[in-house]
Amino acid sequence: MNTIHVDVVSAEESIFSGEARFVALPGEAGELGIYPRHTPLISRIKAGSVRIEKADGGEEFVFVAGGLLEVQPNCVTVLSDTAIRGKDLDDEKANAARAAAEEAVRNAKGDIDLAKATSELAVLAAQIAALRKYRQKK
Repeated sequence: MNTIHVDVVSAEESIFSGEARFVALPGEAGELGIYPRHTPLISRIKAGSVRIEKADGGEEFVFVAGGLLEVQPNCVTVLSDTAIRGKDLDDEKANAARAAAEEAVRNAKGDIDLAKATSELAVLAAQIAALRKYRQKK
């Protein structure tokens, strides 16, 4: 069977390490799909969900808040400051954090505060979208 080794790593821990048939993730210029023996590449990735079709036929979902992707013919590495397993995503926490970020956008005192709050809001919106996508698959 054709597989590719996949590692998804956050700043705190290894989130996923294993063999996969296919990986889909949000590239900077659009959705990327990676199969075994893919052409090597390095790219930035946007906040969103990484979908891993495992060698045993199961699927793994991981939310990443952006990061870097390295693809080699037999290995995919996803590096992200923040990565959360789909099963660990929490609706209430994400919605509360989104409300706080929306409040921060409204109360921003300057351009830097506004940019920081807007960036945080975009990441949280992507996390909520990833959570919905994960829940639909279940």
